[in-house]
Amino acid sequence: MRLRSSPNHNARPPGIPIDTLVLHYTGMPSAEGALDRLCDSDARVSSHYLLEEDGTLWQIVPEARRAWHAGASFWRGQIDINSRSIGVEIVNPGHEWGYRTFPPAQMTALVALCRDLLARHSILPCNVVAHSDIAPDRKQDPGELFDFSFLARNGIGLFPEGVPDLGTGGIVSDAAGLLPVRADLSKTGYQVAREGAADSDLALVLTAFQRHWRPEALSGQADRGTCARLAALVGLLGS
Repeated sequence: MRLRSSPNHNARPPGIPIDTLVLHYTGMPSAEGALDRLCDSDARVSSHYLLEEDGTLWQIVPEARRAWHAGASFWRGQIDINSRSIGVEIVNPGHEWGYRTFPPAQMTALVALCRDLLARHSILPCNVVAHSDIAPDRKQDPGELFDFSFLARNGIGLFPEGVPDLGTGGIVSDAAGLLPVRADLSKTGYQVAREGAADSDLALVLTAFQRHWRPEALSGQADRGTCARLAALVGLLGS
């Protein structure tokens, strides 16, 4: 592991556990540019770690400090995610600069890092999240090409395997039909209204869910396949 110091951090509030792991992509043309930005005091953004595509790992903020990576966010009733999380920036150009798959060397190194973090902190599988999960109105990283299923098979986070593909038909859009969908999204951790017909806010949350747990179909709609995957995930949360 290589070390570089970012000035963009402050003290964690006392008594707040480190109980969340947030995964990002850098969304910049190069790893060097991303590392420079995360260490630039004018940018006022940072993470604890940056992981390059060849598996090279940088630590830029000590874990005991509050890195500035999550921004305005919400997960499982908490709003100051920076204070209770570890942030990992994964080098990838992102949707703006030529989004691509995350190479095996990078994913293997990420598994090793995450296993180490989970062993040292009280991070439950339900709290291994994407940046897009905690800020669906602002973010889409690490995105639909990131293999959350691979992480779950390696003991990191949750992913409902073996759910039959029920397709993109049977879209639920009325308020009554969406009651259980909204309830399940809330149980998962998202901030979502308890009731109401399909709207733009719900579409953002459903798209974030799909990026993480149903990347085959980023429709933002409560179709049969999405609802099945969501119900299976909630079943894992209760197990």
